[in-house]
Amino acid sequence: MENIVIFSTVAAVFGIAFGTMLPALAMGRAITQALESLARQPEAEKSITRTLFIGLAMIESLAIYVLVIVLIVLFRNPLLQYIVK
Repeated sequence: MENIVIFSTVAAVFGIAFGTMLPALAMGRAITQALESLARQPEAEKSITRTLFIGLAMIESLAIYVLVIVLIVLFRNPLLQYIVK
């Protein structure tokens, strides 16, 4: 049982690391592209800004889902009940 707890903790650490790093890189890229688009076409500001905020909300929701799953794995590991029996 100790191995499963250690393994799930290590998996949770890697999950939160990649689950926050990759959406952060995606957000940075989205903001960069939006600023480039605004520099090329300033008259399309409302459309670009609206699309940017919707995209950022979608990207951020991925990071929140990762956080929820990692917290479930850490504090209520569903595999432990099968191993203990």
